Amino acid sequence: MSILVTRSSLPPFEEFQEEIQSMWETHWLTNLGVKHCELEEKLRTYLDVFNLSLFTNGHLALEMVLQALELTGEVITTPFSFASTTHAIVRNGLEPVFCDIKASDYTLDPSLLEALITEKTSAILPVHVYGNVCDIDAIQKIADKYNLRVIYDAAHAFAETYKGQGIGNFGDASMFSFHATKVFHTIEGGAVSTSNASIKQKLEMLKNFGITGPEDIVDVGGNAKMNEFQAAMGLCNLRHLGEEIAKRKQVVERYRENLTGISGIKLNTVQAVVIENYAYFPVVFDQYRYTRDQVFEKLKEHEIYARKYFYPTINTFACYSDRYDVNETPIAQYIADRVLTLPLYADLSLGDVDRICDIITT
Repeated sequence: MSILVTRSSLPPFEEFQEEIQSMWETHWLTNLGVKHCELEEKLRTYLDVFNLSLFTNGHLALEMVLQALELTGEVITTPFSFASTTHAIVRNGLEPVFCDIKASDYTLDPSLLEALITEKTSAILPVHVYGNVCDIDAIQKIADKYNLRVIYDAAHAFAETYKGQGIGNFGDASMFSFHATKVFHTIEGGAVSTSNASIKQKLEMLKNFGITGPEDIVDVGGNAKMNEFQAAMGLCNLRHLGEEIAKRKQVVERYRENLTGISGIKLNTVQAVVIENYAYFPVVFDQYRYTRDQVFEKLKEHEIYARKYFYPTINTFACYSDRYDVNETPIAQYIADRVLTLPLYADLSLGDVDRICDIITT
């Protein structure tokens, strides 16, 4: 049987059935229903954040928080991320400026930030990559110095803590993705956390067409509301999240047992101040006897499908390639050419982990 890079976790069918049964009685399927409100509050408590706003997906959550902050000009971000990060900037009429990453944990390198700041810069949009948390303190110090907003793409960092605080408490806002491939999912879905109540209020308006009352539309919003079926799935999955993360941890630990200490194989950094969620298991093949692409093909021959994630970098996409010099982000290019995320999900057997590692190392 094929092994995919990930597989969505699902609650027992009967549990989901029971969760959605009341919807057949109320016929309330969307527009901030009972399930939506319940999930929003439970997630706010679980993440230990001041304010949380749910969205139909993480991309629209990111687009709309950028809109809510009324940014202008340039936003500094990383090319080592999923397309959504930069697309959200551009779709707000803003100009992305790419900062290179740190080779240690693949997150934005704050030591390079100040050289990129101009009079047009309005914000920094760092990404917590693979669950590796950015250098939050250094980024915030620079943001404060230049009066810049900070919005974190925390799509990979759900349920994590940094120095004992929920990861959604930093910067002006953080975006989470609840896509089906994530540690916690609502089939599709997302959220924005913020300590600023006015940002939360504006997000609620923007995700509902800019409507503030039956006859009042005060801004150009969109439709990004999470529906009741998504919320119901979230309520079920939240009950099982502890078990989900514990199983993922076992898989990650087995990978580490098998691959640690092998020349040419670099494993993901373990950050001492972070309680991680075991979302991804990236491996960098750097002067290993097989290249990343050769390992990818070896696994594929056995119907094991890893992922070149993130490859290519965003500043090489066809839609952006004529605007950027990729030589300005050499570390991002270097890692992108060598990184492979190995299969990782709660129900992946340890025997399959051993088999994957044997293929890589033989």
